[in-house]
Amino acid sequence: MIEARLLRLDDKAHHHAHDHHQLVMSLAGRAEFEVDGRGGEVCRMRACLVPGDAGHGFAGKGDNRMLILDLDGEGTPADDLEMLERLFETPRYPDLDADFQNLLNYAGAELARYGNDPMLARSLGGILLRALYLRLFGDAKPRRGTALDLERLDVFIRDNLARRISVAELAQVACLSPSHFHAQFKDALGLTPHQYLLKTRLDSASRLLRDSDRPLVRIAEECGFSSQSALTTAMRRYLGLTPKRLRDSD
Repeated sequence: MIEARLLRLDDKAHHHAHDHHQLVMSLAGRAEFEVDGRGGEVCRMRACLVPGDAGHGFAGKGDNRMLILDLDGEGTPADDLEMLERLFETPRYPDLDADFQNLLNYAGAELARYGNDPMLARSLGGILLRALYLRLFGDAKPRRGTALDLERLDVFIRDNLARRISVAELAQVACLSPSHFHAQFKDALGLTPHQYLLKTRLDSASRLLRDSDRPLVRIAEECGFSSQSALTTAMRRYLGLTPKRLRDSD
């Protein structure tokens, strides 16, 4: 059984456990979670998978709007039970690519309009679950070519985050042609190199905003944004809030 609901998580921290699985995704804003001791953030680019019976704490950060799926095994076909067991084997904070975000936006709009229709809610929830499952586990075939050294790529990105980084440079680090690198990178992570770079820049900027008092213009420079306004625009679009509101919410 799948139940889907739209909810604003308030700023007060809550701690509880329940016997059903839960998938939490953000339509706007963000929230902080800790599931069985594993902390993470739910935002436009990242979800949270909460296994049934797992103790967890959470708190919304400023304005937010979450789409939450509650799931249990009652009346669930065997194939879907296997999918749920694999998805919720452990707490996860999966990254969400642009296509999934578009699907999430559609589901949120339909639920806002017809949320009292349980069949629609179950159908939309099932689609979101399956789409996420395929991104995490769908490609069981061996990948073609040499496996990417993602750790080496991450080190290079962190060391050069303050400047523009081209796909050709990343491909050179991976010892691949740009076209082969782009294909293997998206196959491995579900994000294009440009999307991954933006996610890394936003993650770094969010961390600096929460953990330091550096001026916004300096944070924008250190994280590779062309200007303070470029950082503000990207955060508003992908995280649903401005740098000032993110800093004030912590």
